[in-house]
Amino acid sequence: MPVNASPHYDRAEVEYLNAKTTEERISCLKKMITLAPKHKSSENLLKQLRTRLKKLKQTHEKESKKSGAVQKGIKKEDMQAVIIGLTNTGKSSLLDLLTNAYPKIANYDFTTKKPIIGMMPYSGTSIQLIEIPAIESEYYNRGLANTADVILILVTKLEEIEKIKENLKQSYGKKIIVFSKIDKLNNSEKRKINATLSSKKYNFVTISTKTKEGIEELKEKIFEGFDKIRVFTKEPGKEKSNRPIILKPKSTVKDIAEKILKGFSKNVKETRIWGPSSKFAGQKIGLTHQLKDLDVIEFKTS
Repeated sequence: MPVNASPHYDRAEVEYLNAKTTEERISCLKKMITLAPKHKSSENLLKQLRTRLKKLKQTHEKESKKSGAVQKGIKKEDMQAVIIGLTNTGKSSLLDLLTNAYPKIANYDFTTKKPIIGMMPYSGTSIQLIEIPAIESEYYNRGLANTADVILILVTKLEEIEKIKENLKQSYGKKIIVFSKIDKLNNSEKRKINATLSSKKYNFVTISTKTKEGIEELKEKIFEGFDKIRVFTKEPGKEKSNRPIILKPKSTVKDIAEKILKGFSKNVKETRIWGPSSKFAGQKIGLTHQLKDLDVIEFKTS
């Protein structure tokens, strides 16, 4: 364990040791690298972690080639969104633009034959974004569509919306209509598309993966769709963490303590808070205090 490691790093390390698949280990290692201390005495640790990550990626690539089209179970993260649409509407291009994934992009139909996972960074958080094979394809994954928290319905024509929604009757996730390829439309056509979508009271955004128009608005809408709050932690005398902990609205101090490490709340002797839920900076609070988005919390333990 590195010197002065935070409880978040410790938790990520435990998750790594308990991971059962190469894909899960890669995800945990990425978290450990992000959360590891960044100072001279931790240089060797970071080097070791990055070397281990490189080897795991090579192993994962070999496993993927051997498994062919067989799709393993996908571990759901705190925030999971899926991209759904008809074939050749730009799903892979959007995933490529928003995440660290490198999907195969081609001009022929049904390029994607299995779900492709990427992580989208947004305001210090990581959102799991999955491209699902075309909705009319034999490879379409209805299970992922039904359980995702947010569903991006990617279309290039208005008539595609109802066709796709017919396949989402059992999906509970918040739906966002993403009208793509607007770089191919003139101003009059764009106004007509916006007016039609507004009149139907859709939650929508118009985008272009070529010009990047509407992309930042889309990222904001995706995060807002989860109905989550971000809470930062800090150690006494230090700056707040760069990466927030994701919680449900109305979560308490005890909830965040237990999310850091099970049983951690029993060791907390004093808690201070800064931000929207505090009456003043550094206010002392108890375990039942209800948190708000962008709060910063400091724990002192025995």
